[in-house]
Amino acid sequence: MNTTYSLHHVDNAVKFGFNPDDYSRFKFGDDDVAKSFGTHLADGFIRQHLAVTPIKEQIVVISSPYSFIPTATFAMKNWFVARLNRWLAQHGYPVVQETKVHRTITYKEDYGELDAEQRMTLIGNDSFHIDKDFLAGKTLVFLDDIKITGSHERMIMKMVDAYGLGNDIFMLYFAELVNKAIHPNIENHLNYHQVKNIFDLDSIIKGNNFSINTRIVKYILNYDFDSFCIFIQDQTYDFINLLYDMALGNGYHTIEAYTNNLNFIKENLFLNNHKLIQHGN
Repeated sequence: MNTTYSLHHVDNAVKFGFNPDDYSRFKFGDDDVAKSFGTHLADGFIRQHLAVTPIKEQIVVISSPYSFIPTATFAMKNWFVARLNRWLAQHGYPVVQETKVHRTITYKEDYGELDAEQRMTLIGNDSFHIDKDFLAGKTLVFLDDIKITGSHERMIMKMVDAYGLGNDIFMLYFAELVNKAIHPNIENHLNYHQVKNIFDLDSIIKGNNFSINTRIVKYILNYDFDSFCIFIQDQTYDFINLLYDMALGNGYHTIEAYTNNLNFIKENLFLNNHKLIQHGN
């Protein structure tokens, strides 16, 4: 059994059913918004499905595929699971287990600005991997933030077929584009609704609840060098280290477009900080 559930159905290019500024901040790491989105998605899923037809077997929640750096969906998943576990425990059902879909390819292209064919061409070169034995006899809940053309879902189902998974599957989305007359690049309109330039990231990064993800790392590393240098020198040493380590973990040091910005971190900020420490400053 395969079931799709979306909390919000987008059929209008200007009215979304949720705050587009919040969505933009969520995509760049605002964990307060991730909490709101994940909690509301869990409430909707419980109301529409679990309260009607409870799932009595073990549920496994799986966030959108990633390599080393989690996606924004991962932060939403944490809050979704927290809310869902409270309902499951209250009603005597097993609490959630989690696993990961591993992906093998990273790319610098902005997925949100592509049309359906371009998305499938880009993601079609990727491959997804999962622990089949761990999933035996369990209900799978795949989580993503938004469904635009369905290309990610097709890749998930391709993986399901390749592994011969016979599990009951739920595909859950915070939002889904249901009006096919709207161009898929509406996703980028949402992604950048509040974040217009690199300096708009300051309030997110320096807020009380920040959760790093692939989008913000790629955005910073791909930004024009002069603006990047101004921006990065105003960040904390802890954030700069986190950014650099995440970039290495995803292999971004091998992507030419990111070289200048990463080298600036390595050759200037890290070395200068080390010299300051050596001299007791």
